[in-house]
Order: sequence, then structure tokens, then C-alpha cells
Amino acid sequence: MLAKMEENNQWREAGLKRKYPEDRGRMRGEVSGRGGAGERGEDEGRNRGREAGERGEDGEGKRGGAGGRGGGEGGGAKKRLDALSVGYFRRVGERLSEGFTEDEEKVLFVENVLTEVKGQAALVAMDVTGSVTLQRLLPLASPGQVGEVLAELGGESGSDFKTVSCDKCGGHVLESALRQMPRWREKSSSEEKTATTEGDSETEEGDCGILEAQVLSLCHVVMEHCAEFIRHTHGSHVARTLIHLLAGCLGPARTDTARPGVKDRNVTTQLTYFEAPTSFWWELKTLSTSLMDNVNVCVTDAVASTVFQTMLTVCHRNRPKLCKLLTKGIVEYLTSLSSAPGVSPLLVFLKDQASSRLIEIVLQLSHKALLRDLYKNHLQGQLVTLAIHPIANFPIQRLTAASTNYKVFLKVFDELAEGLEAILAAGHMGVIVQLTDSCAEREDKQGEMMQRLLNAFHCAEPASRHTACLPLFLSLLTHEVYYSSEAVEGNTQTERPLSSICYHGSRLVQSLAKFKDRSLLLNSLRSLTPADHLTLGTDQSGSHVLQLLVTSSSDKGRGKILRRLEGQYVQMACSRYGSRVLEAVWNSATVPQRQSIAKELVPCETQLRSGQFSRHVWAKFALTHFVKRKAQWQEVQTGESKKRKLFSDILE
Repeated sequence: MLAKMEENNQWREAGLKRKYPEDRGRMRGEVSGRGGAGERGEDEGRNRGREAGERGEDGEGKRGGAGGRGGGEGGGAKKRLDALSVGYFRRVGERLSEGFTEDEEKVLFVENVLTEVKGQAALVAMDVTGSVTLQRLLPLASPGQVGEVLAELGGESGSDFKTVSCDKCGGHVLESALRQMPRWREKSSSEEKTATTEGDSETEEGDCGILEAQVLSLCHVVMEHCAEFIRHTHGSHVARTLIHLLAGCLGPARTDTARPGVKDRNVTTQLTYFEAPTSFWWELKTLSTSLMDNVNVCVTDAVASTVFQTMLTVCHRNRPKLCKLLTKGIVEYLTSLSSAPGVSPLLVFLKDQASSRLIEIVLQLSHKALLRDLYKNHLQGQLVTLAIHPIANFPIQRLTAASTNYKVFLKVFDELAEGLEAILAAGHMGVIVQLTDSCAEREDKQGEMMQRLLNAFHCAEPASRHTACLPLFLSLLTHEVYYSSEAVEGNTQTERPLSSICYHGSRLVQSLAKFKDRSLLLNSLRSLTPADHLTLGTDQSGSHVLQLLVTSSSDKGRGKILRRLEGQYVQMACSRYGSRVLEAVWNSATVPQRQSIAKELVPCETQLRSGQFSRHVWAKFALTHFVKRKAQWQEVQTGESKKRKLFSDILE
């Protein structure tokens, strides 16, 4: 915990120094100077550098070296840049912020700065100010220049790559350098037309070869020290970037404002693909072998697990056969370990925080035979128990999604459906929503899924309770709790305004809205009062439900819903979320339905034009033309409606 707090403090310090360099310098007691050596004299600069160096050695000795798990070069003092060099690289960063008007000026500037870096690249890379400057400078450098920087960072044998990669600042510089690999042919392709001598083309090929050779050198170092790299907080990020490059793709860069360790499950990583050198494909397979040799570390260590997850993800797209071998190898390792008699060892790993993340990816990318084997030999009869577990429920969601198009889903569905109410009571709505999503793709299970939900929310019997299903699903409350009444047969429900709409309830209804038979949902929607429709349409989560139900209905069904919304259009137009629903409804509505909406909005012109959200509605609906040139407005709306219908027919 203390190590993590120290790391977070270092990140905050780095950001503060970049943002307020002068104030940060005063806070640390360093006198780096804003003007450089020439402005205050060489003697004073040397004194400042000596003082800063002494303080830096003492400070590093107290902190025990670089932060990060598994890092540090022992208890020795860490050599740091002198104050004059720090001031120089700070001014370089300021100049980069100003930008360049001419390419020639930029090329000359980059060349001059890299000349200053030469001979002390590792020292600059592991300094906070120097690291930030190099990260911004390398994208402007040519592939050959980037290769030369990497060559110096790695040393003659490449062994220094480990020290730089596992440094909190140096790791970012290495990542930035690696991310320039997609430009490895940029120079030769752009100058092919202008090259006139054989020497020029040889130079270009040499520049490309330097960068490729250094990436391969780093790859060999990572394979040699695989366990140390993948377990290290900073080194693991370098390893993940390297895996992306070897597979011929590039993920999004880490931003300075990103908090370490924070991951959003709902965010899908966008990869950019490029043509990688042939040698990279062989190295990717060799690196995957090194990871399999350390699979015991990847399974038990949270940081190392992310490296293996990256390998599986990129191989699934580019090297499917290799991905199949890796997933099979991981499962064989997990299931080969000893456990209690009659208990699969896989069940233990599913409940572990670190290994469950890796198993999620394995399940998500597994082929049909592996999924069938996993369920039959390890998971059958255990799905409900795992689904109500706070950690194991996430792999169960991946299993449900991955098996949707296979026969094994029928068994998964039957087992989870039996424990639907228990899963609901545990609050693990992700399992229920995913099961509903899968049923939306399989028509044979939709009716049973709806009936199971009605039973779980206690609105299946009597049939009169069916009209209450939409509020119950949206609030994730049973009939008795929502209406505060006892479950007595024949008891008439009490009217209650729509409330307690929650995110997972909205997701559940959106999944149910994709079923072939949506009559129960639509009947329940029509039974709501106009005020409830307004509440649903202006709620952050509920607005998505109303939008989907209206836009996916037929013209006749949409008309029935819109009649319930009459008198509420102005309030919806003035709402942040309601205005978006109204725009979506407008796009799917017929011309007569649009005229009905416009007639209600036009009398409130002043209010709509002055509203933060409603003014966009007024402009998009062209209501000014509706008032002044109604015939022309109607002709335009008819044309737009025909175009939308044509595009819809093409997409279908």
C-alpha cells in the first residue's frame, strides 16, 4: 500500500512539474533557472547543478530508488541530470508547444536536440523533464533517428533496455519510441520519387534497419528477462506495446492524465494496423512461448496477467492459430493443478481477482470445442454458484456471450435460468443482462426468458400484473416491493408514478426490446400515464428505453406511443436527454407524425429558441420554415423520409 501511495505521489509530482515547472522547482528546493546558463552565468549554473545533484543523491537514497513493483537497481544512488540540462529540456518542451511553421525548421530543431541527447540518452529518458520532452520529440524524428536513440538506450548488448523499461520515466520514452515503428517505411516511400542516387536509397534502407534491429533487440531482452518484465509496473507496459508492434498493430497511447491501474470494462480498445516486418511475426511466436513458460506468473500476478491478455487479444485477430494454442495451453495448465478431491481447480481460479481477468479473455476467445470441454468437465452444475460470486460472475458473463451461437448455450441457459431469482437477489445484473442479450440472438429461448423474468419479478400471475412489467424491470424491484403491497392473490395493484429507474434495469429492457415478440413491453408502456412517459423520456437511463421502443416500432405502433406523448414535447425538447429522444423519434417518424410534433412546438418559439437544448431541436426540425413556408417544409420532410426509408431498406 505504501509503495502504491509513493508511486501515485510520483505521478502527481511529474504532472505538477510539467504544468508548473518554476513552482515545482521551488517546492523541491532546486534552482533550475528559467533562462538557462547564458542568462545567469556559468559559475552560478555549476553551483546549482552541484547542489541539485547532492540533494538528488540524498533524496534517492531515502526513497530507495525508482518506484514500481519489482523495480529498482538496489540501494545505490540514482544519477540525475544537472540543473542546467533540466532547464534546457524544459525550454525544448516550451518550443515544441509553440509548433513549427516550416518542415525544414522542425527537422533542424529535432536534429540539434538529439545531438544534445547523444551520449546521455538513458539519463535524459529517466529524468522527469527529459522524459516528457523526449516523448514529444520522438514523433517528430525520422525512423533512423528513433533507431539511434533506441540503440543508445539499450547499450551495446541491449542489456540496458531492462533498466530503462523498468523506470517510471524511461518506460514512457521507450513506449513512445516503439510507437514510431509504423513509420518504419515512411522515409523511403516519401523519397522514392526524389531519390536520384544509389547512396540515398541505401541510407534509407539503413535507417529502417536500425529501428527494426533495435525493436528485435528489445524483444530478445524481454524474452531473456520475461518474468521480471511482465511483473513490473512500468516494464509490463513496454512489453505490451512491444507485443502490439510484433503483431502489426498499435493501441492507444497512455495519456499523462490517465490514472495507473484504472480500467474500464466497457471501453473497447481501438487498434491501428500497419504492415510489420517479416521478422516480427517469428519473434511474436517466440515471445508467446516465453509467456507460456511463465504462465504460472501470468495466472497469479495481476500485472503479468495484463501482458498475457494483450498477447491473446492481438493474436485472436492476426494469428488465430497461435491464439488457439495459447488458450488451450492456459486451460491445460489451470486444470492440471491439484485441488480438493472432486473439485475442479478451475473453480478456484475463477474466484481469484488476478486470474479471473485472464480467464475472461480465454473464454471470450475460445473456440467451440474448448468451450464445450470447459463446461462439460469443469463448470456444469456450478454456474449459479459462480454467478452469485462477486468475482466469478464476470467470467460467467464471458462464457454466456461466447457460447451464444453454439449448442452448449442451451445447457448454459437452462442452468442459469433456474437460478435467475438468486442472481437477481445477489445484484449481479450483468449476468442477467448478458443472458438476455444472448437470447435476443436466439429466438428459440426468448419466450422462456421472458417468462422466467416475469416469475422472478413476481408479475407472472395473475395476468393483470403483466402491464406492470416495464416499471418493475426498469427499477429492478419485485411487484410487492415496487407497489408496497403483500403478494395476495387477486390483490389490485396501487397506482404509483414511474420512479427508481436504474442503469441495469434500462439495459435489461433494451435487450428485451430486441426480442421478436415485444407485446408485453409495448402494452406495459401504453399503460403508463403521460407524466410517466415524460419521466421515462427525460431520465438519463430511461431515455434510451423510450427511444428504442419508439424507433423500432412500426408506423402504426409508433403512432400509438406518440399519442401518449402529446402535450409533453416542449418539456422533452428542453431536457438534456429528452431532446435527444425527440430528435431520434423525429428521424423515424412519418410526415404526418412530424407535422403533429411541429404544431405543438411552434407556439413555444421563444422558449425553445432560448433553451440550451431546445434551440437545437428548433433548428434541426426547421420549424421556422414550418411557420413561414409550410408547403415547402412539407416537401423537404417528405424527401428526407423517402431517403431514410431507402437507406433502411438497403441496410436490411
